[in-house]
Amino acid sequence: MSNLFSRRRIEKNNRVKIIKLSILITISSLLFACKGNKEVVTLKGEISSLEDFEVLVSYFAGDTLAVDTITCDKHGKFTYRNTIDTLTVFSLYFNNQSSSVMVFAQPKDNITIKGDARLSDLIKVTGNEINNDLTLFKEANKELLQQRILLLRNLKEEKDANPFSNSRLLASADEIAKINSFNQELALIAEEQVKKNPSKMSSLILINEFFANAENPQGLSRLLGYMEDDVLKTRLGLNLKAYCDKVNRSAEGSVMPYFQLVDTSGDTIHSYDYRGKYLLLSFISTTGVDSRETIQSLRQTYEKIKSDSVEFISIYIDSDIYPISYIENDSIPWTVVPEKRSWASDIVDAYNIEFVPNNILISPAGIISDRNVPAIAVENALKSFVKNNR
Repeated sequence: MSNLFSRRRIEKNNRVKIIKLSILITISSLLFACKGNKEVVTLKGEISSLEDFEVLVSYFAGDTLAVDTITCDKHGKFTYRNTIDTLTVFSLYFNNQSSSVMVFAQPKDNITIKGDARLSDLIKVTGNEINNDLTLFKEANKELLQQRILLLRNLKEEKDANPFSNSRLLASADEIAKINSFNQELALIAEEQVKKNPSKMSSLILINEFFANAENPQGLSRLLGYMEDDVLKTRLGLNLKAYCDKVNRSAEGSVMPYFQLVDTSGDTIHSYDYRGKYLLLSFISTTGVDSRETIQSLRQTYEKIKSDSVEFISIYIDSDIYPISYIENDSIPWTVVPEKRSWASDIVDAYNIEFVPNNILISPAGIISDRNVPAIAVENALKSFVKNNR
């Protein structure tokens, strides 16, 4: 899916889902109230910078995810036809799924797709109102999107080249801050677009992209308030409203949701066991450089703080092997929980965890103070936390 309209990564342990957007709330199953007869839809594409000439395409046929393969010619041109009976979202993946674009199609549509596989944020999709509107948004913000693409690419290359370098961590933090700045600017522009077009499906898609995230529930509520009732009654509108309600239950300033977990010693722990203490919930993975870096950084913070009033819990939510064999876990001096139900676990749902690593700070009063705190910022956040709550 495109970096602009579906930055939901297949690997949830990728911390650089910078746009926060971007929870992909079953966009691929967008439905209106009625279905018609099946009609042919045609997608014609011309994509440059392809590393291979096979394009993966996925879409929902009813409740079933279907996957096809498209073969391009040597110029990156292709034609793909399918039969649909309602608004359908086709996700096209390029270069071994390293980039992608989403195409919104109605029965009988003839859709054109043109662009560079390395610049999927800027791929032009035209052929109906939804695609046209979203492409106009891309073109109007081309410079911002290009700068963001370059930063994301640099971040990935540096990370691949020096996965354990401390200097890389500092450089990454700087680049992430710049990317977040671009995302904030794009979000402001998207909000103006939504306010001007409260009856359009493209506005809902922009809301889903820039505001459907656990870190900004107020923004999501505000943007949904602009939309007209008919659009909100579509499947995407109803999903966004339900998601908004869910996110608010674990937002900053909310009472921490209840949890019951079993740690590596077999002991059962409950959320109420930590009343009166500062609590860090760290959601991590057994694999991935980001989670390893998180543990290393948190260990340093834990050693510096060493206070009876501060507790850490690390929750592994993608563990397939029990007990956890990852070598770093042997020296973790705080509570470790291998969550056997992984992404389907109750705590992941209750705290609306969309990616790992993800750190959440909770006050002694049981109030969620900060979400998605970078590991390198946990020490300062806790010091500030303690200072402000004396």
